[in-house]
Amino acid sequence: MDLQTTYLGLRLKNPLVPSASPLSRHLDSARQLEDAGAAALVMYSLFEEELQHDHQVMDDQLRHQALGHAEASSFLPLHGDLPSRSEHYLEQLQRLKQSLEIPVIASLNGVTPGGWIEHGKALQQAGADALELNVYYIAGDPEVSGSAVEHRYIDLLHELRQQVNLPICMKLSPQFSAIANMVSHLERVGADGVSLFNRFYQPDIDIDSLRVTPQLSLSNSADALLAMRWIAMLYGRVKLTLAATGGIHNHEDALKMLLAGADVVHLCSTLLIHGPDRLAEILHGIEAWLEESPYESIEQLKGTLSQQHAGDASAYARANYLQLLNNYLQAQNS
Repeated sequence: MDLQTTYLGLRLKNPLVPSASPLSRHLDSARQLEDAGAAALVMYSLFEEELQHDHQVMDDQLRHQALGHAEASSFLPLHGDLPSRSEHYLEQLQRLKQSLEIPVIASLNGVTPGGWIEHGKALQQAGADALELNVYYIAGDPEVSGSAVEHRYIDLLHELRQQVNLPICMKLSPQFSAIANMVSHLERVGADGVSLFNRFYQPDIDIDSLRVTPQLSLSNSADALLAMRWIAMLYGRVKLTLAATGGIHNHEDALKMLLAGADVVHLCSTLLIHGPDRLAEILHGIEAWLEESPYESIEQLKGTLSQQHAGDASAYARANYLQLLNNYLQAQNS
């Protein structure tokens, strides 16, 4: 059974790719993922805010050093003595490249072009096989239009594309008003793929302490349906890589994404819950299903239930909503 697929121009042995998570921070867990069958690995994200914080701390220390006593200045770290998160990230990328045989994709998370060109070039030089851009922007300002938000993504990609030759995947949120148009525009600007969809962790309110608190909520299989729908609608209409992310917990979830048209499926929450060996279980489930199916390869089954090939194109459109409500009312009245 041929499980090969293509992701960002990379030929992979199967479509299972662990997404950005703490598992890539340690060589042992990264090796376990590869041993379990991972076809590639997306590193944990390098955050713009963390880099800005590093620069601020460095500037503060240098300022205090300049204002301090001369006899004490030798005890303060110099600019070059402070390892930054960026340096740690590059070192981890190189360690992963040396230890793993599968492709390693770097991940950048930010909202402005800022230093992404500099960091993108450094990641390319360090050996990254591709780059995932995770632009996380909450448009809470009433004066910021939807078009302005879209151009944050487009401008960042355009600037980076001029300087970096790596394949680039844009990780998108589902909150755009015209997702298909946005994906098409990104393809024209130079994106090699899109990952649908980013899950934003929502804050919570503690009613006892009367504080706004961070809330970690891992995904479930129902979360994957939104990405499945849009991948099915995009399949055949764009040429870039379609990656499914968020809510893929078992081989059934993964197969649905592939049938809809995904080239790869990203795994995160299920690996954090069950450990790296969960990937092998999902892979074995896909293989067993294929053995009983009419398909002989992943490429053959890919997109066979997309909107173009599903037989009833309305199944992915508004008619699905109406049919679902009508069926529910009929069941209640019977």
